[in-house]
Amino acid sequence: MTLLTQSEQQQVADAIDRIELDTDAEVVTVLAARADDYQYIPLLWAGVIALLIPGLVVLLTDWLGAAELLLAQWITFVVLALVFRLPPVTTRLIPRSVRHWRASNLARRQFIELNLHHTSDATGMLIFVSEAERYVEILVDRGISSRIDDAVWESIVETFTQKVREGQVLAGFLGCIESCGEQLSQHVPGTHERNELSNRLVVLP
Repeated sequence: MTLLTQSEQQQVADAIDRIELDTDAEVVTVLAARADDYQYIPLLWAGVIALLIPGLVVLLTDWLGAAELLLAQWITFVVLALVFRLPPVTTRLIPRSVRHWRASNLARRQFIELNLHHTSDATGMLIFVSEAERYVEILVDRGISSRIDDAVWESIVETFTQKVREGQVLAGFLGCIESCGEQLSQHVPGTHERNELSNRLVVLP
């Protein structure tokens, strides 16, 4: 997993510059490597398996004594805890609903922390991506949601999510920004020149 290079991040910022020429919306993009480190997940799975597998061996075969069983459990736990901490493995151990819940929470925190709820006409928009979770979300303030139905963003998010799954994060961002710009220029057209928030891509490690 690799986040965008400086050159690619600049392409995202330039795309926002272009669409904001035709709309009063303030668009901010955020790319997170992952929504959570999920440190408890590897330990939980390793602990459960370390308890079950050696115990089953004793019950079914009677190969291990008490000392050997304890040693086997410790070795199993340590090895699995290390293996399960590898990011690709950890991600697969986490239920999709948990991964998306964490990513959605991070998106909402970013909306607040980046002051998207404080634009003068309530026209803030966040395009959020969490790469490890393959999660994309578009959040808008009331100045946009009152003019554009949420269903409009759903198809854009679906297309972007597919790009993220394919590892085409930059193409996904550029396509998403262009599609959002078409909607914003139509329903939230530009009435005056301004730029309240930075257009640079915010990258969260």
